[in-house]
This record gives sequence, structure tokens and C-alpha cells, in this order.
Amino acid sequence: MSHSDFLAGIDRRSLMLLGGFAAMAAMVGPVSAAELYGPKPTGAKTGGTLNMGLLVEPPGLDPFHQAADARIRLTVLIYQGLFYESPDGTAMPLLAEGFDLSSDRLVYTMRLRKGVKFHTGEPMTAKDVVYSYNYIRDPKNGSPGAGDFAMITAIDAVDDATVKITISAPNAALPMTLGNKYGGVVPAGYFVAADAKTKLNQTSVGTGPFKLAEFKPNSNATLVRHPDYWEPGVPYLDRINFVFVPNSASLLVGLRNKRIDIATLSRPQDVKQVEGVAGLVVERKPSFNQKAIDLGAELKPLDDERVRRAIALAVDKDEIMRASIGGLGKVIGTMVAGMQDSWGAPLDKLANQKVDIATAKKLLADAGHPDGFELTLTSIIGYDWMDAASVILREQLGKIGIKLSIQRVELGVWVKNFQSKQMGFTFNDWATVPDPNLLFYRHFHKAPEGADFRNWKNDEASKLLDEGRAENDPAKRRAIYDRFQQVMAESVPTIMLFSADHVVVRGERVQNYDQHPTGWYYGLARAWLS
Repeated sequence: MSHSDFLAGIDRRSLMLLGGFAAMAAMVGPVSAAELYGPKPTGAKTGGTLNMGLLVEPPGLDPFHQAADARIRLTVLIYQGLFYESPDGTAMPLLAEGFDLSSDRLVYTMRLRKGVKFHTGEPMTAKDVVYSYNYIRDPKNGSPGAGDFAMITAIDAVDDATVKITISAPNAALPMTLGNKYGGVVPAGYFVAADAKTKLNQTSVGTGPFKLAEFKPNSNATLVRHPDYWEPGVPYLDRINFVFVPNSASLLVGLRNKRIDIATLSRPQDVKQVEGVAGLVVERKPSFNQKAIDLGAELKPLDDERVRRAIALAVDKDEIMRASIGGLGKVIGTMVAGMQDSWGAPLDKLANQKVDIATAKKLLADAGHPDGFELTLTSIIGYDWMDAASVILREQLGKIGIKLSIQRVELGVWVKNFQSKQMGFTFNDWATVPDPNLLFYRHFHKAPEGADFRNWKNDEASKLLDEGRAENDPAKRRAIYDRFQQVMAESVPTIMLFSADHVVVRGERVQNYDQHPTGWYYGLARAWLS
């Protein structure tokens, strides 16, 4: 059965529910390039430099060791995995052309795309794929993606064009895991050099449509066309210049005077200033993003579930969203907005979602805090929505006696706290690819199988996450993740607030840019300038 025939016989909701799409992907042969990175344009012109304004600067461009979403947004254009995270929830072959799955669902035999070259000019072979993914999954190498690969027991090169991946238990999300968020494929042995990590901020060694020309902190990052890219004619742009701007006012000025061709905006007041401006186009796109409050149980009294529940009952999500981004998003329960229909537990089945000040005060009193306590909230400099949200949250928690102070830190500092599991009480802002295993497992499963960044250590939740990852039956898998979300809502290791729409503002000369729901800039591979 061909890929198109298979898709024609199944509706979109059923497709979204297929567990990690292993059933589909096993049948997939070479995929039309038009399906990768966005729609294939007609009449596209080649050449030119596109200037994109960024309010949040990536701390680095190392896809193996740097966890920040601000890094991922750019590096998906530079580094590629075996699969592409399609917006509709399918894991589409990228550096792989397809795979065969054994009857016990434990062995994936990957067929690699031919004619792929690294930015160094070397051809990509199976040994590079084996090296790259073995590097990520080795905990000693410190990749934040290591936990996603914990189920892999062996990766072997069958020949130059074939890789065999063996896993310890069925994992419906494996193809989606072998995507672009962490790692990618680099030349075998790359990290042997002592300065290999540092050099990733100066030169790139990926296979993506663009390669790194320069990265100047507090200034810009410039990508140039990869001349040996495996898809003929792609990308269309000669150069992308990511300009790091200090604030929204500077970004708006750049858009108006055409020094910036495209940008994403998060504040409603900024969106209003560019609506109706001649020469600018404003587009809203759905997202797999969440704005959240994380409650690290390593910080007392957040180790007490009663305290976490009390905080959740004091939080008015809609008020925080309106203050932060106006109406440019959707309040959520325990699932990002773009995945609610396919994977979200019914909101009326989730605990601690509605404001209840009286119950919150009783919970605090039962926990030994009848007069409340003092708490520090961490927010990230450059994430403008957090500034307005901080003020509102301080008012809301004040109603139950919690005196909130606010500390703003640089993204690099926040990431170090995150990776060391010292999150405390903090805002978070992150996107997922459209599979619940990749949304939940690494973040919320107890160690050592998961990273358990919030020190939740919940046995029932971890058991459900194991079951959900292994289950291939769509209805059963959905039921497992519904129950997990109920447990999460009851125990409150995190409070998912809302998913913000992606608001893209572009000059009229920017053509065919399609914003991926993750917020990552895949679409620049198919954008062109008129």
C-alpha cells in the first residue's frame, strides 16, 4: 500500500490517534519533498537575504547539549534527524526513506536517504547515524534528549544505507523521537575533539538546508544555503540573518522600516500596532506550545501536594492569559491546545482547574500554613508574557496568603536550573512535537527512566507513562493518557496555563512562510523573497 493510499483510507482524527504512527510509518517509502518543511511553492524565486527579528537569543547552537527552545527554533534548519515532526502528527521520513518493523515491534530496520551530504562535504552513511544516536543516548554525554532514547538497547549499521534499531519494549513514539529536537545526525567521531561542543557555535556539521555562517551573541546569527543539500533547488533563500533585538519596541521599528522582514510577536499590544500597516501581513497559527507554572518539589513547601493543589485553585488561567497575550491563545487543562482533540483528557474530568479560594485556604491550613508563606517566582528575561503574568499571579496568590516575590533571570541561568532539577517555582514556556509520550515521559517520569525535572517522583504516573509508550491500540493508548492527565491534575507538578497562538508578522515580499505549530522555524526552508 502506498503512503497516499494509506492516508486516503483513514480520517484525520484516527490518524492522529495512531500510536506514534508506527503502523503507518512501517509502510512508508520515499516521501515527496513537498510534504517536508511546509508547502512546496510554485513560481518561487531563488536568492536573497531574509532578516528575521528575535526577542529571545539562543544560548548556543549545540543541538546535542543545549535544551532551550530558542535554540531548537533555529537548529531544525541546520541539523536533521531520521524523521520530521509533521504538523498533523505524523512522523515523516527525513534522513530515513522508510523502515520495516519486526512482528514483535522491537526491531526497526531504517532505510537511509541516498545522496545526503554534511555541511563539511562528506557523504552521510549508516555509521554516522549510529554514532550520532548512540552519542545522544549515552547518559555520560549529558544530552537532555538521552531519556527519550532510554528504550533503545542497540543501534547497528547493517550496511552503508541501512540502520537497525533494537528497543527493549514496544514504543509507539520511536519514529517521532528520532526527529530534530535533540541531536540530529553529525559525522561519526565528531565529539572526540576536545573543542567540538564549542565549535558548534562557529561552524555547523549537519545535513540541513542551511549551514551556520556566524553566531555573534547579543548581535545576530547568520545561516547560508547548504549548496550540497539533497533536495534539488532547496532552500530558496541564499541567507537568513537572525537579528537579536533588545525589546518589542525595537522589533516593531525594524518591521516598519523593513530592516526586519519577519518576526513572531507575543504581546497583544504589539500585534495591534502592526495590524493594518501597509506592507505588513499578520497571520495567526495554532500551536503545540504551553505557557506553564512549574512547581519543583525540591523546594519546600512545594513538596506538599496540598500546597501545590492550593496554588492551582488560586490561579485564574483566563485572567493570566488575557493580561499576558490578550485573546491570542487558548486556556488549556493538561494538554497543549493543538493536541487537545486527539490526546487531551476532557477538561471536566480534571481536578483543580477552577478557582476556589476557600478550598485553597483550607488546604494551606491543613498543610500547616494558615497564614500563608513567602515564595519566589522565577521568570525568564526576554519572555515578555511572563512580565505581565507575574504581576497577575502575585495578586492571585496573595488572596490565599502567599506573598510572591519575582526574580528575572537570563535564559542560560534558567536552563541550568532546569537541567539540575532545581526549578523551584517558575514560569515555563515550551513546545512539544505531537505525541503524548514525547510531551510527558521525559519531563514527568521518575528517574532514572525519565528526567523528572520537577522532582515529582509519582509512581502511578510513571507506571501510566510506561503503559502509554508501549501501547499501540489507539483507544487504549488514549485512555491511558487520559488517566495520566487526571493524576497530574490531582497532584499538580505543573500548571499548564494556556497555549498562545503563533502570530507571525511578515513583509509582503516574504512568500510561502508556513509557521510550524511547535514554533520552530522549519518554514524558512521553503520561504522565498519576491
